[in-house]
Amino acid sequence: MPRVVANQKEKFESDELFRKLSRECEVRYTGFRDRSLEERQVRFRSACREGHSEIAFTATGSNLHLQFATNAWSESKTDRVPTKEFVDFEKEAGKVHLRSQFIFNGVCVIFRAWMDIERLDGIGCLEYDAERAQIEDTIMKQTIEQTQRRLREFEERQRIHREELERRAEAEAEARRQSHEPSPSGTSSSND
Repeated sequence: MPRVVANQKEKFESDELFRKLSRECEVRYTGFRDRSLEERQVRFRSACREGHSEIAFTATGSNLHLQFATNAWSESKTDRVPTKEFVDFEKEAGKVHLRSQFIFNGVCVIFRAWMDIERLDGIGCLEYDAERAQIEDTIMKQTIEQTQRRLREFEERQRIHREELERRAEAEAEARRQSHEPSPSGTSSSND
């Protein structure tokens, strides 16, 4: 099953949820709500440095478990190390700037936000990720093409198998018919 929808850009621009999330709005850290503010602050900073966090858009209630890494799709841990491009504590004092790429409801997006590291809230939005969308579209087309090819091969094997079964059935029917027919006997005519 494809990971993305057929026309990602159109869905991003027309879907009501995407329209809301594409506008800058309030975001909050949602991890460890049962802990003290001080512990949550430490855990938030630690998680960001490790390359992940739980953040919600408060206006819509959309909760996201984000990965902050150059290549979050990679299976290699070295590709998933957060860089300053994705987690930046130095850009503004008291804030962390975050960026994450992922597929949301079948559309490739980029989450961008800044978060106050004391209050654990900030401003964020989703942007359409045209570059990753093109990659995922190519993967989707290749997957569909491969699936269709496999389906054609399967149908061809099924057709050949049915034809072989029909030939066998016809051969067996012919063999039964021949075994039940009286054999031509050497009848001699009698002379009068």
